Amino acid sequence: MEVTLEQFGGKNDGVFNNMNAFAMAFNTLARNGGGKLLVTEGVWLTGPMDIPSDTTIEISEKAEIRFLNDYKYYPPVYTRWEGCECYAMHPLVYANGAKNIKITGKGTLNGCGEPWWKLALAKRDDQMEPIEPVEKLFASLNPDYKNQPGGGGGRESQFLRPSMIEFANCENITLEGVKIMNSPFWTIHPLYTKNLVLKDLYVENPYEAPNTDGIDIDSCKDVQILNCYVSVGDDGICLKSGSGPDGVRCGVPTENVFIKGCTVRFAHGGIVLGSETAAGIHNVTAEDCDLNGTDRGIRIKSRRGRAGDLSGVHLKNITMDNTLCPIAINMYYSCGEYDPKSSLFSLEPQPVTETTPTLKDVTIVNVKAKNCRASAGLIAALPEVPIEGLVIRDCEFSTDETSEESPMRSDMFFGLPEVKEKSFRIINAKNAVFENVKVTGPKDAFIYG
Repeated sequence: MEVTLEQFGGKNDGVFNNMNAFAMAFNTLARNGGGKLLVTEGVWLTGPMDIPSDTTIEISEKAEIRFLNDYKYYPPVYTRWEGCECYAMHPLVYANGAKNIKITGKGTLNGCGEPWWKLALAKRDDQMEPIEPVEKLFASLNPDYKNQPGGGGGRESQFLRPSMIEFANCENITLEGVKIMNSPFWTIHPLYTKNLVLKDLYVENPYEAPNTDGIDIDSCKDVQILNCYVSVGDDGICLKSGSGPDGVRCGVPTENVFIKGCTVRFAHGGIVLGSETAAGIHNVTAEDCDLNGTDRGIRIKSRRGRAGDLSGVHLKNITMDNTLCPIAINMYYSCGEYDPKSSLFSLEPQPVTETTPTLKDVTIVNVKAKNCRASAGLIAALPEVPIEGLVIRDCEFSTDETSEESPMRSDMFFGLPEVKEKSFRIINAKNAVFENVKVTGPKDAFIYG
């Protein structure tokens, strides 16, 4: 069956709150075995929505679903937030334990995230504990939050902003064609989900909007990301699997991910693995992608304590222009950790434990990167577990030697000795193969150590 919001008292004037209209439409579809909600043209203001199984939402080209940004509409739900299971604010578009959901059309989902971003930035500067009632509520629901690792999003304050779209414990999910913009936090966050297709999406957040990753695939299996455009204020297309001991406990890897024909702009990383790597990331292929203007094009990041085995990563036919660093493989990732002298960042071998991340079998072929402002590349693995099976072949990297960006800006790290040249830097790569790799610009093409 097919329904519209008008049938349930909805109004498309951008002022009326359509939460009840959405809820009644979904309930009607669920009672009748599923069907389609057609969102017609106009601006449909609403709070969060919960989508049942066997539902298609078709958003017309001139339709915009616009979300309220008042805390009271986003009650706690149990989810994963920056790699740890905990309570956080209800996602704007949400499904949990559902199957056979499709969101399609040429319309827009607008998270109206600016008030969330301003608050998050203000709290980042001077708030290291819960102050507001909503933050104290989350602190009471998450009594161990001080021991949970973070990624810089604000776990200390317990200001746990909502994701824009989250499918948790779901199967057979498709997002196709729609424009998704202005997310309060991570934009598309599939969690513990199988059989996921993201196709022909347009995802846009301002570069200055904090922690507004584009696509975060989190402990999911059998994923296709095809012909998507992503321009955001953090990582663009990112694969994750939990952080530290909590992610090890959950034990659900991300695996079998295929990325093709995607464009990423103005993101901290273009195609990214990590830094939440605890349950492992395996069998990843990305090809025919344009990562021009990203800070780091290909980015793999973790550190001691984050855990996880990463393997079977194959990247080919990727172009980049005007990046800081085209390839950053970094096991000294610093974000969310505040002590540069911690043993987490030691250059000396440390004991290998269940939370030591490992990386092997990475192949990078036919990458063309020009005007690299910080360096031609960075590979910094751990001395106790050097990267194994790294092959970089048929690639060209050229640096912008007029840029004032330091090589130390190639990625976010602590502990690595300072270097001055914009060379391709390699630390702890065991028997790495560089075949037909051209580096132009710096005096020395490669620096070891």
